[in-house]
Amino acid sequence: MNKSFIVRNKSVLLYGASMAILLFILKWLEFRFLIIDRAFEIYIGAIAIIFTSLGIWLSLRLSKPKLKTVFVEKEVFVYKTEPFIVNEAQLNQTGISKREMEVLEYMARGLSNKEIAEHLFVSENTVKTHTSRIFEKLEVKRRTMAVEKAKRLQLIP
Repeated sequence: MNKSFIVRNKSVLLYGASMAILLFILKWLEFRFLIIDRAFEIYIGAIAIIFTSLGIWLSLRLSKPKLKTVFVEKEVFVYKTEPFIVNEAQLNQTGISKREMEVLEYMARGLSNKEIAEHLFVSENTVKTHTSRIFEKLEVKRRTMAVEKAKRLQLIP
């Protein structure tokens, strides 16, 4: 059956084989034109790609910080034999009232405005007013800064 198929379709098979060979020759010529005749442009493109990737790699390596940040926690034990005494001169100089001192002490303990209001039996807005007045009198902008400055001035322990 195979011989009869080949004999019967001999012209079609010869025509197909010749077309395949011709197509192969045309593709080879196209490849030759592309690769051999345009070799200079291909080399320049390859070099550009290599140097671009080398530049990106080098910039990533150079822009990384070389120092590592290491956090070390250190426990400091402070033993005080004498009781804390408020610096009255600094207290009078800043002009902080007794109620503002109470709010400042609760701020130093880390309580929120709502918790301070509950302890002092006042509204949260009153605590906010006292807090803003403390900030003005101590010339600070944040709670942590206020507590730190109050400790430095020996207003709170």
